[in-house]
This record gives sequence, structure tokens and C-alpha cells, in this order.
Amino acid sequence: MTTTTSLPERAGRRCQNVVNPLHSTVYFSPDLAAEFAALGVEDPGAAYFVGRAAAMGAVGPGTVTATFYNFKHDLIARHIPQIWSVASPEQVLAARLRAADSTLRRLLGDATVESPEMAEAARLALRATEACTRHARPLFAAHADLPVPDAPHLAYWHAATLLREHRGDGHLVALLDAGLDGLEALVTHTASDRGAERSWVLATRGWTLEEWQAAEEGLRERGLLDAAGGLTEAGDKLRADLEDTTDRLDRAPYEHLGAADVARLTELATGFTQAAVAAGAFPKELFGKR
Repeated sequence: MTTTTSLPERAGRRCQNVVNPLHSTVYFSPDLAAEFAALGVEDPGAAYFVGRAAAMGAVGPGTVTATFYNFKHDLIARHIPQIWSVASPEQVLAARLRAADSTLRRLLGDATVESPEMAEAARLALRATEACTRHARPLFAAHADLPVPDAPHLAYWHAATLLREHRGDGHLVALLDAGLDGLEALVTHTASDRGAERSWVLATRGWTLEEWQAAEEGLRERGLLDAAGGLTEAGDKLRADLEDTTDRLDRAPYEHLGAADVARLTELATGFTQAAVAAGAFPKELFGKR
């Protein structure tokens, strides 16, 4: 795809930062838990793994660990692949889409879901995905093989999923190149004040407090964390460089969309995401340091 126009600095990142949350609402939704429980998936710890991994098919724990990056493998292996004998990937994907429908209607209201603005956002986001690439992006590539839903709000949710996974796959490349393993990535993100609280991360990612503290010590030895657990100047630079590298690897969809339409998608997505957050879409532990 050719670049349609140059973008303001970090315009793609700003757009992604407000598009992505609307996709993520489903993983915190009681609607998804209810849909999965009806399939026999009742452990809340399994919901995120199966919901996000199902696009890849009935994969094993190694594939999920590799593509999710910051979860402890032992936690994943407690659920995968056993869960596929309870619910097939096809059943999981259908349940996830139903949950996305009910979640967005509950958080945003039918008027917003069925509005011209939602249809416009879907068109813009889907057009951005035309420039996404599959190579070395397993989660994006798997989701790109799924059909685009007909309803505009679900088409927008699907496009948000594609944009999220495209950026996320690139971010893992950046983390690997920076020499951060999954736990170190979590520790530095939390230390940046932009990550979730440590207690929430430990409860959901499978790591122990002792493992977290050992990772902190290793990062201190590398000069990335200070004695209080905050980022040093070198640590700040590493996190900034990570995001810049991720931006570079993720620039194609936003360059393809063009500056004016990126700005418009950002405007629309900001309104949707702010409404979802105000409606209680996310746990408060997601926002704040240790």
C-alpha cells in the first residue's frame, strides 16, 4: 500500500489508543462470562485465553505463550489445550461475537450502536486494516481470516480487533529486540505508571510476587529500575524507544488511511471509548501503578 499523506507525529498511536479499548471491553464483560459458561467454560481464568486464541484454532499452550508473551506458561497450560475438548474454537468465536454485541449495546446504548457515526467509524477502521500485513503477525493473521460482521458496531469491533492485534504483534517484536522477557515487560510497564497495578497483574498473569521481585532485581542490575521500583532515565528511554519502534512497525494502516481520516477515526473512537469507560467497562486496577 502506498502512503496517502504524511501523518502528524504519533497520530497512529493516538488513534490506536482510543480504538483498542472498545475491542477490549468484551474481555471484562459479564456477557462474555455468561456466553462461555453456557458452553461449559466456567473458569474466568480461561476466558481471555480461549477468547483471544480461538482465532488460531485448537492450538497448544506453547503457541498461546508465544503469541500472548507476558503470561506465565504454567498458567496457560492449566487451560490449554484441555479447554478445546469443552468448547471448539468455532463455538468460542461465535460466543465472543455475541458477547461483543450485547456488551457494546449495554455500554453505549442502542442509539449509539446504530448511529451513522458508528457506521462511519467502521468504514474508516476497516479501510485502515487494508494496509495491515500478515507476515510475522500470527494473532493479526488469524483474526484477518475471520469474516467481517454485517452490523456496523460489530464490523467496527472486528476492525478494532485487527488493528489491536497488528500493533500487538509488532510490539512483541520490539520487546524481544529490547531484551525484555514477558515478566520484565510487565514490570517495566507497571513502573512506567501507564501499566496496571502490580496486584492485578500478578492475579491475572500467573507470576508470583517472588518472581516479580526477582525480575525487578535483574532490571536494577541492568540500570533500568531504581531502588524504589521506578524507571531510571535509561528505563524511561527503553520504554519510549519500545513505543517508537512499535509505531514504526504499525504505521502502514494509518498512513493508508491518511491524516484527515485518522483524525476523524480518533475523534469518533474517543467518544465511544469515553462512553464505555464511564459506563464501567474496565476494572479500576487497570489504571494505576503497583
